This record gives sequence, C-alpha cells and structure tokens, in this order.
Amino acid sequence: MSNIKFKGNPVQVSGTIPGVGEKIEDFTFVKVDLSEGSLADYADKVKVLMAVPSLDTGICQKEARAFNELIGKMEGVIGLTVSKDLPFAMNRFCSAEGIEDIISASDFRYNDFGSQNGIEMTDGPLKGLFARVVFVLDKDNKITYKEEVDDITHEPNYEAAVAAVKALV
Repeated sequence: MSNIKFKGNPVQVSGTIPGVGEKIEDFTFVKVDLSEGSLADYADKVKVLMAVPSLDTGICQKEARAFNELIGKMEGVIGLTVSKDLPFAMNRFCSAEGIEDIISASDFRYNDFGSQNGIEMTDGPLKGLFARVVFVLDKDNKITYKEEVDDITHEPNYEAAVAAVKALV
C-alpha cells in the first residue's frame, strides 16, 4: 500500500506500485514531436523514469530541470519524464527551459505506464494524474531503486537516485 499524500492529505493510487527487484514492463508513450516511443527503444541503457503529475507545476518543473542536469550527460543513461501531459505542453516547457537531455514521455494516448504500474491517483484534487515516483532501472528494466515521494508537493531525493544510477554504470 502506498503512503502518498497531497499537501498532507492521503491519496490513493490505482494499484500496487512495483518495487525494487521487480521489472517495469515495456510501455508505449508519445514524444513531443507526436512520434511514439517505448521503453524497449532504450534496451541498452540504464533508465531513470520520473513519473510526475504535470510539467505545468513548479515542483515537476524543478524535478525535470534537476534530472536533466544530473543525469542528462551520463554515458549509457537515459531519463524519461512520464506524465499524462499533452506532448505540446511538454514541448513548450522543455523548449523554454532548454531541457534536451531527458525525454518527455506522454502517457495520454495509451496509459500503458500508469495502468501497468499503479501510479495513477484515484482520488484527491489531482485525481487521474500520476503520483510522483522515481524508478531507476537496469538495462533489463529491473528496478534497482524506487522512491514514492511522500507528498506530491515535495521533490524527490536526487542524490539517492543519482547514486543508484552510478552503481549501475
């Protein structure tokens, strides 16, 4: 069971969020240019998946900027910011902020990522959006690090996530 909150109030998620040692199944997403991508496209890389409610919020924007800077230039590593934002909105933010080293992955079309990983909030003011969760995956998509951020309004532990990445590269 998840202990995720929004401004101190508990929120429920759509399922059981997978943990360390489990695999993230392949999923299809829409890129900012409206082409489709999948987790399988990055089979040869360590992956950092950042599930966020929306890049139209300040905390999500800080998180995208931070991970772009921290892991964006790491050899053999790819970062994907996954939300239900439309690709147009993701592109507008990333273009304005110079975020070029991580990929914006919209789950609006298929909801593969959200439904497979139980991260969609099912109540509260952000119902229907994703909880803030960070996964670090090895090249086989096995989770080696997971953080369910305790409150949607808080940033993740960047140092711990980066340490998990460095342990794999």
